[in-house]
Amino acid sequence: MAGGTGGHVFPALALARLLRGQQLEVIWLGTASGLESRVIPAEGIPLERLSVGGLRGKGILAWVGAPIRLTLALIQALRVMWRYRPVVVVGLGGFVTGPGGLAAWLTRRPLLIHEQNAIAGFTNRILAHLARQVLEGFPGSFGRNIHSRVIGNPVRADISALPPPAARFAGRAGPVRILVIGGSQGAARLNAVVPFALKRLAGSLACDVRHQAGERWIDAGRASYAQAGVRADVRPFIEDMSEAYGWADLVICRAGALTVSELAAVGVGAILVPYPASVDDHQAYNAQYLVRAGAAVLIADRELTAERLAAELERLAAGRGKLLAMAERARLLARPRAADELAASCLEWARRAA
Repeated sequence: MAGGTGGHVFPALALARLLRGQQLEVIWLGTASGLESRVIPAEGIPLERLSVGGLRGKGILAWVGAPIRLTLALIQALRVMWRYRPVVVVGLGGFVTGPGGLAAWLTRRPLLIHEQNAIAGFTNRILAHLARQVLEGFPGSFGRNIHSRVIGNPVRADISALPPPAARFAGRAGPVRILVIGGSQGAARLNAVVPFALKRLAGSLACDVRHQAGERWIDAGRASYAQAGVRADVRPFIEDMSEAYGWADLVICRAGALTVSELAAVGVGAILVPYPASVDDHQAYNAQYLVRAGAAVLIADRELTAERLAAELERLAAGRGKLLAMAERARLLARPRAADELAASCLEWARRAA
């Protein structure tokens, strides 16, 4: 079970691929509108869709109708359980995991949950009391009252397989390589500020820049670089993220759980600008995982200006030695076997249920 954004869908997809590689049948419980509705059918995985969505920021009518919609989603989830009779149900987040997890518990299917963020979401905080096993991407996301095990977040195999920082940095010379990513949808704030921060460094720091601006913001992003007079490779979406991560000396990005886990898996330093509207400010907590280790610098969104960003870039990127040190600290936090450990937990509970 996983739905909504890439932060939930891609770790779940990494798990699904591992399980299918062992000739096991996988059924995906998702929604008709989330990212999974496009990605999962293309993988050849059967997708069962629930009629469920979020309520935060919605009007009073949405809240009034919520009990009816949640009951409908629960009935749909129960039908899926009765139809397929899964030996294990695993939830990796998104609204779909609420009714799906409850249906698993009601039908006495072993329920496992995995929380990607450093602060557990509302649904997972509830399901943690019903689950047979609770797994975490970052330490302490559920607090002290829930017994859990930290395994990290599943990341793509090609990202985990990149050479260590010392091997990648060996022999590098010339402009500092900066990769700017705002998630698959881009980040308007980064698009607006980064070009003018780089403009301030034009006389003191040579930079080679790749910037994922997002399909929605691509024109505005390119216009910002043109206005700043800064040359950059600005794209709506970077298809080969492992190559981009391997190329970079430093990354400027938001602090989604999957992004933070990928930075650690690769071993690359970062300037993190947590998305200020993230639920429970979880991106700021995610960022601290790298910041506390000296692998990243955090700039709050409200403090992100061209002046502040330029100062941080000049301090960090004056020599590659400091960037290499950050990269090596990040790599020490990597958990490259997260997907394998999650798959092993699924198989263990399947054996117990057999």
